[in-house]
Amino acid sequence: MSAPGAVITRRPVGGDSGHPDPGRPRLGGAAAQVALGLVCAGYTTGASLGWGSPRLALFMGDFGLSAAAFTAAVSCFLYGRGHRGSARPAWLLFAFSSFMAAAGNAVWGWYEVVLRAEVPDSSVADLFFLLFAPPAIVGLLVLAKKPVTRAGWVCLGLDAWLIGGSLLTLSWSLALARTTHFEGESVAQAALSLAYPLLDIVLVSMVLVLHFRRSQANRSATNTAIAALALTVLCDALFTSPLLRENYASGQLLDAGWFAGSLLLAYAPWGVRRPPDTATAVRGPSLHSRPVAGSLAALTPYLAAAVCTLGILYNVVEGRRVDRVVVLTGCTVVLALVVRQGIMLLDNIALTHELAQKENHFRSLVQGSSDVIMIAAPTGMLRYVSPAASGVYGRDADDLIGSELASLIHPEDLGAVVHEVRRFLAVSPAEEPTTRIECRFRSGRGDWLNVESTVNRHQGGLIFNSRDVTERVRLQAQLQHNAEHDPLTDLPNRALFTRRVRQALSGRRSSDQGTAVLFIDLDGFKAVNDRLGHQAGDDLLVQAARRLHDSVRAGDTAARLGGDEFAALILGDGGRDRTARRSQVQEIADRLRLTLSQPYRVDGGNEVRVAASIGVAFAEPGIGAGDLLRNADLAMYRAKAAGKDRVELYAPQMQADVVRRTELAARLRTALHDGEFALLHQPVVDLATGRISAVSAQARWRSSQGILFTPAEYLRVTDDGERTAELGRWLLEEAVEQAAERAGIGHRTPVSIRLSARRLLDRSLPLGSVESLLTRHGLPSGSLIVELADSDPRTSLDELEQRLITLRRLGVRIALDGFGSGHVAINALRRLPVDILKLDRVLVEGVVESARLRKITRGVLGIAGELGLQTVAEGVDVPEQVVALRAMGCSHAQGMAFSGPLDEYRLRRALVRDEYPLPGAVPVRVGNRPPIRSNNETPVPPT
Repeated sequence: MSAPGAVITRRPVGGDSGHPDPGRPRLGGAAAQVALGLVCAGYTTGASLGWGSPRLALFMGDFGLSAAAFTAAVSCFLYGRGHRGSARPAWLLFAFSSFMAAAGNAVWGWYEVVLRAEVPDSSVADLFFLLFAPPAIVGLLVLAKKPVTRAGWVCLGLDAWLIGGSLLTLSWSLALARTTHFEGESVAQAALSLAYPLLDIVLVSMVLVLHFRRSQANRSATNTAIAALALTVLCDALFTSPLLRENYASGQLLDAGWFAGSLLLAYAPWGVRRPPDTATAVRGPSLHSRPVAGSLAALTPYLAAAVCTLGILYNVVEGRRVDRVVVLTGCTVVLALVVRQGIMLLDNIALTHELAQKENHFRSLVQGSSDVIMIAAPTGMLRYVSPAASGVYGRDADDLIGSELASLIHPEDLGAVVHEVRRFLAVSPAEEPTTRIECRFRSGRGDWLNVESTVNRHQGGLIFNSRDVTERVRLQAQLQHNAEHDPLTDLPNRALFTRRVRQALSGRRSSDQGTAVLFIDLDGFKAVNDRLGHQAGDDLLVQAARRLHDSVRAGDTAARLGGDEFAALILGDGGRDRTARRSQVQEIADRLRLTLSQPYRVDGGNEVRVAASIGVAFAEPGIGAGDLLRNADLAMYRAKAAGKDRVELYAPQMQADVVRRTELAARLRTALHDGEFALLHQPVVDLATGRISAVSAQARWRSSQGILFTPAEYLRVTDDGERTAELGRWLLEEAVEQAAERAGIGHRTPVSIRLSARRLLDRSLPLGSVESLLTRHGLPSGSLIVELADSDPRTSLDELEQRLITLRRLGVRIALDGFGSGHVAINALRRLPVDILKLDRVLVEGVVESARLRKITRGVLGIAGELGLQTVAEGVDVPEQVVALRAMGCSHAQGMAFSGPLDEYRLRRALVRDEYPLPGAVPVRVGNRPPIRSNNETPVPPT
């Protein structure tokens, strides 16, 4: 047997599905049934023994039956009042019917027990007993399953008459005919004698009809009620027989039947009922009883005709003259049987036609469906395959029929399919009627198709409704690939790379500290984009990605994180020597750096070069993927800060530096509002007289720890352009305000403020603000000098020129700061309206030691003199530099040779003195003596 066949024929052992047995009574229901049985058995025992005394027998035979019937009335009434379903009227009618029986027995007991007299032939008790049957009959009709067609109603009436007529024929032949011939009885008495059996016949007919047509709602209660009424009718039939009625006395064994019937009806609505959700769970066992019930329902008309025939034959055998009532009743029963059979024949013809139409309809649906429908036998053999198999699988349906299902499924998927089928068959059909299976299916072309199947149970086997989802699976795979890979280089993106790093740090590799992550940044890539365009930049990234992918091992991962940032995951080899492993990974990183630094041919043959800064971080015990990636990123930024085109290994100090810079940047955001910034001024000295010609305003930040930071230090830790602009506005307003205060006391020394070209062109510093600032503080014309300190080649010189011309009209002098560094200084000197030329400290620091630098500096000073510009040398820290610059024609200087930055108090004392001693004729010393440096600036080595 094939694997699927073995699975299909498998059945769960023990039958325990985790749910209680629906047919098993609960503890409360079992106790009620035992109590009911004990009470009925006790009454039966008492009745059979005569109750010990005639008086007690009369009491139990009358009031005992009345109490039992009254109990049934109360029980049915309470249930009907609390029940909100369609059966509520039936139980209320049963309550009324039982109450009539209780009243009749009470009246009977009143005569026999209380009055100690015989019950009259016609009494109120007879009225109550006659009112017992009609409500019960109507209640049974309410409980019956209602026909949906007019023909159904006709058949219901015919069935009731067939049963009732046959019973009437038989009972008339046996006993009722004698009742009509009693001499001395009035018509009323005869009618009363016939009313009891006739009503019982009607009630029996409804009981039998309801047995075959009962509703599915609360079948347990309905069956119990039918049994109770059937027992009551049986006792009534025995009571109406002449032999038993003549010898009947209250308290005899016949009363036990009425007593049991009343208590059974009282128990019926409250008995153990099957939960609604288990109706489908017991569908299997009920299927075996339905054919039997259907057969009995079909035989009912013939059984009724047979009973009617027996009644007529009894009269013939006894030699009696056939009664007209028997003949009339028999004829109507035969006529009803003929009519009913005619209706059933027409119904069968209509059902056969409808069935043929539905069969043709479903056959066309199956044969025209694009899905393949297959039926597998319990052995796993395919018994039916729809014609759609030729279009979907490329194989004829006839070729597939008779083959094993296991032979068509991919071997790698067969285990999962078998497991799912076993799980599906072990679950109750009510909980999971269908399941879904996806596997690969062999096609007639020799390839494997992705097939999705909906599986249903069918006669011990399975039905597969299958469809080809190969294109959908391919699309999903492509979408998954696109979601995890970079669209330009097709390398894994950040999400996939992070997941693989997480996998490398878990499982059996979690203890391998040789695993490393490389973060790679291409130095100079932005210049390629700006110079050659984005297409050239994309070509470079694709080639770099290919080089990176080819440089790592098969088990490692190369990824593009975004922009010009790449990464590589180097898995550990499980070795114990960490030093050797670190050296090996660093060697891999160095080779990768050299590979990525090789020339690239982009955009039709242009050769470009970029360098690579690489940061390396190794896995540590307990480290997560996010922390490892962050460490590699920090090491990469350290490599860029250390000069680029290099490899840096992560060290814990890097994280501490990042924390320090972050905290410093956070404090800087509130430093202005907290008053932590101070304004210092450095004197600018006239080299001819030694007097102070101007002061240069410089901002200093004194942190809460008392550390004094220069602009180069605190601006390096923040990229907040808004904060830098706010600081520039503060510097300008504070410098103008203090200069105006000094002018007010007689110190009219101009103040110079260093502003970048980008800040001058920023809309946050409009022209009117400078003019209003000068006007508000009353600063005299010529007292403000703006030092232009920007060499950004992207700055528009046209806009900058117009802005400077406007400032000069306000009496503001313009100084070109940092001349001698940058590649736009000459162009700016040519285009911009400049009054003062400030030499960069690059031209000053080595002017004493380097003869070549002296020639360059002398040339720059000569150009300034030809243009009629005032010159100021920055970073003049030693007397030798003062002598050399003055000899070259420099007019002004600032630096530690005269004074460092001063606060307002010391500045005013210096302005009062207003003269610094100039060094005399000092011999110029040529050599390697290091000059004194200030302001944390980087020196330029002598040439």
